[in-house]
Amino acid sequence: MREAITKTDHDAERRRMVEQQLAYRGIEDARVLEAMGRVPRHLFVDPAFARYAYEDQPLPIGDGQTISQPYIVALMLEAARIGPDDVVLDIGTGSGYAAAVTAELAARVVSVERHPSLAASAERTLDALGYDVKVVTGDGSLGWPEDAPYDVIIAAATGPGVPDAWLAQLAEGARVVMPVGRAGGAQHLSSFERAADGTLTEVDLGGVSFVPLVGEQAWPGK
Repeated sequence: MREAITKTDHDAERRRMVEQQLAYRGIEDARVLEAMGRVPRHLFVDPAFARYAYEDQPLPIGDGQTISQPYIVALMLEAARIGPDDVVLDIGTGSGYAAAVTAELAARVVSVERHPSLAASAERTLDALGYDVKVVTGDGSLGWPEDAPYDVIIAAATGPGVPDAWLAQLAEGARVVMPVGRAGGAQHLSSFERAADGTLTEVDLGGVSFVPLVGEQAWPGK
């Protein structure tokens, strides 16, 4: 079913996005580039914004949330080094777009969204496109212990650091890619790798701007 839906007249726009926004700006992972070229981003945004779907910009998706710009999605996935046998925890489902691209790369994806309406909408879109992603509603700062351990955790919301709950759900050698900082303030995208003794090594990937990670082990919010 996925092939029938993704092979549309937006193919040229996706190719242009991959070539001009991703590869041109330094994304080198062939699997990531191919995955970004397959997923129909225009089906994950409000129809009113579909014409902007393949431009390199975030777009509103409701409940004060956004779909991240394509370059940032690709940068995070490249940093995560997702293998075909990996189990991935995606924090902040949003529209489901990043979870769909992740599903092209991983063996299994679990995605946590705190807004029930967004979770339900994302699940419908993912199911319609044939992506086997487990979407759950909950506090993303607590992860999702039911399906742990995870080889990769990716967060589309900025927190004060890696929550302890996530650390407890990581496999040895696992990676975490998340923005660190406060919404409205300084933020940077970081990649963390868990060593055998449980310590984390951090790599700063540069400045970003994300909505806050709201939850028990992150920032307070409504």
